[in-house]
Amino acid sequence: MMDTKRKKELLEAYKNRHPEMGVISYRCKETGEVFLGISKDTKSDFNSINMKLAANWHPNKRLQELWNKYGSEGFELSVIKVLKYDDPREDHTAKLESLREQCIAADPNARRIWR
Repeated sequence: MMDTKRKKELLEAYKNRHPEMGVISYRCKETGEVFLGISKDTKSDFNSINMKLAANWHPNKRLQELWNKYGSEGFELSVIKVLKYDDPREDHTAKLESLREQCIAADPNARRIWR
């Protein structure tokens, strides 16, 4: 068993970690369609979305359709904007949504991953 002191240290370290936050992009190489999402932890969100797509269980029907047709090789995954922030415990949702809207406005092929 892990002692209480060690558990507290690990929890504190987790709360204070600085995961990469930003706007993530799934671009279909074949059609040029771009799906943008906000992310508070880009690595974990890419994993989560990829799992849903692989399981044919993603709520965005168009993204799922393209994924089923072209597979993961048919997509370019990237973080197109990174949010600079100091406090990982602060809520950065509004700033992230604003960044995503800027990206959508700049790209006529872009739309939201999540409705």
